[in-house]
Amino acid sequence: MSQQEREVGRSEGQMNAEEPTEDTQAEEFRAERSPQERRLARKRRVRERETGREPETGKETVHLKVFRYDPDVPEKSKPRFDHFHVPFERGLTVLDALIFARDHFDSSLTVRHSCRQAICGSDAVFINGRQRLACKTQVADLDEPVQVEPLPHQDVVKDLVVDMEHFYDQMHAVEPYFQTDSLPDDELEEQRQSRENREEIKTSTRCIWCAACVSSCNIYAEDERYLGPAAINKAYRFAMDEREGEGMKEHRLNLMDQAHGVWRCQTQFSCTEVCPKDIPLTEHIQELKREAVKQNLKFW
Repeated sequence: MSQQEREVGRSEGQMNAEEPTEDTQAEEFRAERSPQERRLARKRRVRERETGREPETGKETVHLKVFRYDPDVPEKSKPRFDHFHVPFERGLTVLDALIFARDHFDSSLTVRHSCRQAICGSDAVFINGRQRLACKTQVADLDEPVQVEPLPHQDVVKDLVVDMEHFYDQMHAVEPYFQTDSLPDDELEEQRQSRENREEIKTSTRCIWCAACVSSCNIYAEDERYLGPAAINKAYRFAMDEREGEGMKEHRLNLMDQAHGVWRCQTQFSCTEVCPKDIPLTEHIQELKREAVKQNLKFW
């Protein structure tokens, strides 16, 4: 589904607004003694919903506004938002709320998730206008309604699930695995790394392939050939690892030193701002630019 179609879905309005049914209205008519009392009862229920309270039990809830889209079901193929009121408790994450909504209100609600510990990166979504991990984001820190959408700049498969194939292709294009020029003579000997070098690349190793950074990048959205901040960060992690050797570093810099590599980055810092692991992605891209320039300089 295209970005334009999703924008249409965002403007659909309140699809599942909680309006009184005919049975409820009839019950109100019988229970209340006057029209004024019925109006006051309606206002009270609206006020309770706006403050996140269940009208009947008084239990605190959180209001979820969830993007929905299912191309395989004709009546659900038009983008829309569904609304859920989920019981709130301390420590509730957005993923917890989504799972509750799926298990208790609509079993067709679809969202990727796995470890629920902010390590697998599978549940990155767009929450209140920002890329976040649903399992890491506390509902208590957000304004209501909590609006949950799939990652921008990615094709939507269903509801909150996006197609990650292109992202994985770009990640694999930088050869994201350790390669070395030489190994120690003794097969039992460790391939040592200095503490200083470990500190230099430490933050780059935190990447969990969640795609939040590329989703925030306007360049990545417009240029399918651009490797993107996640892939370039992965290249940095190995290019700057002293154990791979100068030959492999030169090879990796050649992969980055191209029009759709590091030079396509316009230093907007959006990737750094949304990274759930606080990786200085823009800084790593600039460092690779400097290394590429130094490699191409000739003084003889």
